[in-house]
Amino acid sequence: MAGRVREFLRAHKTDGVGEGLGLAKLEELVQRAEVLASQQREGVVAARSATTRRRKVRRALQSKLLLYLRAVGAVAAKETAELAEQFQVPPSNASHEALLTMARGMLEKATLHKDVLVKRGMSEQLLGDLALALGELEQTIEATRAGKREHIGASADLEAVAAEIAEQVKVLDGLVRYRFGDDAGADGRVGQRAERAGTVQAQD
Repeated sequence: MAGRVREFLRAHKTDGVGEGLGLAKLEELVQRAEVLASQQREGVVAARSATTRRRKVRRALQSKLLLYLRAVGAVAAKETAELAEQFQVPPSNASHEALLTMARGMLEKATLHKDVLVKRGMSEQLLGDLALALGELEQTIEATRAGKREHIGASADLEAVAAEIAEQVKVLDGLVRYRFGDDAGADGRVGQRAERAGTVQAQD
């Protein structure tokens, strides 16, 4: 809606309507709203992308890497009794933070007893793959948080800018009415359409 008002005022510059700070301020606000709307969308996309990646990492951890380590640990426990309870796979419904904490503990224990575990059938590459997976899991958690922060921050700022746009359009509505009077017609009633803040956000 604000975009239509802007175009109307641009088109009537020769009539003296689009001159002065009123239109310049509207231009600035509309551009700001467009930037914020883009940031809002980017935040949503980033959070969703991180969620998709995290599902894949969790699946790999719980269905392959940690299961393999648990199996080797059970065999190694026959030689080193203290390993018997060290490699318990976190439940499938564990929170991301709980999974990360428990898996890191398993990695530390496995690194400490690497020689015994390798002797009992653990691939030396497993610990490196496990460390990489945990690092990626941690990255996806932070990416989701950052995406949500960006979305929430942009949404709040966009709401404030939309309110400013509505106020500025009312000012310009007065200018149009003053300049054109009864000839302004539907295009002159810009203030009435500006009061719908949701339309301002959706259109711009």
